[in-house]
Amino acid sequence: MNVPNLLTGCRFILIPVYLFVFYSGHIKTAFLVLLIAGLTDVLDGYIARTQQLVTQLGSMLDPLADKTMMIAVIVSLVFSKMIPWEAAIAIFIRDAGMIAGSAFFHFRGKKTVPANVMGKLTTVLYYIAILLITFQLPFAVFYLWFVIGVSFLTSFIYIFQFRSLNKKNMNHTL
Repeated sequence: MNVPNLLTGCRFILIPVYLFVFYSGHIKTAFLVLLIAGLTDVLDGYIARTQQLVTQLGSMLDPLADKTMMIAVIVSLVFSKMIPWEAAIAIFIRDAGMIAGSAFFHFRGKKTVPANVMGKLTTVLYYIAILLITFQLPFAVFYLWFVIGVSFLTSFIYIFQFRSLNKKNMNHTL
């Protein structure tokens, strides 16, 4: 296991840490745990690209760690009534679809699409939304709905890239 994949593993470990801190009533500190997880995401991506340590496993685990953390955050915000359950369902449907689709095609031997600019932008926008919600700004939930819309657009872009990538691979094997 390489360093980027170990950092991704750390993000999985930070999920229960975030939940413990959040449910202990330290919501702003929990947001800090989320930021640390985000920094490990940036760091593992940087190391993987600059040191040529990008792996198929890492390409699958990295977004899984991000999405699992984000689901934990969204669930905690719903249960604390900081965001509406409808927003959580929309996020869950999108993320569950991305996770299931990625795993399904990975185990079928198809290439998965690594994180791209739109995916990274969506993640940053979610972090901003969570920051706004954490500090209970009045427009925070409206902004969250905007980010949910962007995330669905990003999913459609990933689907198009996935189809294009795997179509090319099929043409090369004929």
